Amino acid sequence: SQVLRLERSRRTGVVFPLQKLARYLAPGTDTAPFRLFQPGLAALQRAEELFRSGRHHTIDYVSSAVRMDHAPPPVLPEVCFIGRSNVGKSSLIRALFSLSPEVEVRVSKTPGHTKKMNFFKVGKYFTLVDMPGYGYRAPQDFVEMVEAYLQERRTLKRTFLLVDGVVGLQKTDHIGIEMLEEFGIPYVMVLTKIDRASRGLLLKNVLEIQEFVKEKTQGCFPQLFLVSSQEFSGVHLLRCFVAHVTGNLPAVEGS
Repeated sequence: SQVLRLERSRRTGVVFPLQKLARYLAPGTDTAPFRLFQPGLAALQRAEELFRSGRHHTIDYVSSAVRMDHAPPPVLPEVCFIGRSNVGKSSLIRALFSLSPEVEVRVSKTPGHTKKMNFFKVGKYFTLVDMPGYGYRAPQDFVEMVEAYLQERRTLKRTFLLVDGVVGLQKTDHIGIEMLEEFGIPYVMVLTKIDRASRGLLLKNVLEIQEFVKEKTQGCFPQLFLVSSQEFSGVHLLRCFVAHVTGNLPAVEGS
């Protein structure tokens, strides 16, 4: 909660880890994809307010569902988070909601723990959905559940596809990519666990994924989002992007 009060250079290192990484690129490298979404301090503060519950702004777990007919009515703009099992999805969602510690986001040490779609309502502004992990120990009906959600949820504004920042894009990640591309769903790639990767390894993975996005995808936002749920790097920027794509930051410079 103190990060946005830091002096600018220190704040930039925490809020914009991708820009910090860009300093180590070879001269002449195209850095445009590193700074497509570059909100100012006012926008970051507004996003922080949205993720902080208060007397007239309740953030809470709503319900879980294994089928679409069990899902809450699609009233608010929605974002969903998907990724392979053990990518750190629940930990990231808990970090996003860290300003509202009463929100219960269960984090398991056992891969594949999330078996249902979990819905979290952020006041009157938007809903965040934690989807089951795919790959190891994925629910048997995972594909049917997630495909139905992606195709039918008319309030879905953006899907956040999580990729392990240490190992980069894996074969199992293509399950999510292929679904999103097939259905024409706009999505963003988020690299998790960046605190566990060396600078060189992280930069290698970032450049490889950026090239993949440029050459092989249609619906993916060109800028990657780097996050650490342990050190909170990139969490403020991701909050801001969620607020932006759900229509709660109508004007963001550099967006």
